[in-house]
Amino acid sequence: MQSSIVKKVLMALSGIFLMFFLLQHLAINLTSLIPDDGKTFNAISHFMGYNPIVQFILQPILIFGVCFHFIMGLILEYQNRKARNKKYIYHNTNSSWISKNMIITGLVILAFLALHFYDFWIPEMEYKYINYEDSDPTKYFHELKEKFNGETYRTAIYCVSFILLGMHLNHGLSSSFQSVGVTPSRDRLLRKVANIYSFGISLGFIAIAVFHYFIH
Repeated sequence: MQSSIVKKVLMALSGIFLMFFLLQHLAINLTSLIPDDGKTFNAISHFMGYNPIVQFILQPILIFGVCFHFIMGLILEYQNRKARNKKYIYHNTNSSWISKNMIITGLVILAFLALHFYDFWIPEMEYKYINYEDSDPTKYFHELKEKFNGETYRTAIYCVSFILLGMHLNHGLSSSFQSVGVTPSRDRLLRKVANIYSFGISLGFIAIAVFHYFIH
């Protein structure tokens, strides 16, 4: 029992950590909407891509946090299923679809992350560390636009993934606060925070993808 509680707390803490990263990531990507030909976005992206503290300290911590969160989620899901004597006991009409299928949305988000890494992170690692090329500090905005501009399937996949991410965050944020000991008396406030945060993250990323899909 204590082991399960510890795992849930660790799961919650890793989730909260990733939520702060999402805010930072969204804030940077939103600068690509500034009508300055991508100068602000390029400057910030170049700094993040070549700052040694970001690259060799924060980035490994982030990757570990993502892996830890998903692995812990799979472990807890396995333990929960194993603890149930009969599957029909799990059915609860008061539970939302998202609360019953967090592992599914989590796996979809993991698949989306693989696509996102393929689109942006892997090419960066290749020209920085494998086939070394001098960095062009003005390339980031162009690369972002090229991924979405007129690319209907990719844009649609990203948008659907962001919707599922928002749903996952909405339930996950409330659960995380409860797991780390926030009192039930503040449940209404937590739900409002979760709604605002998850909707803002989802809408923000969708707006970026759709904007670059239509704007040449």
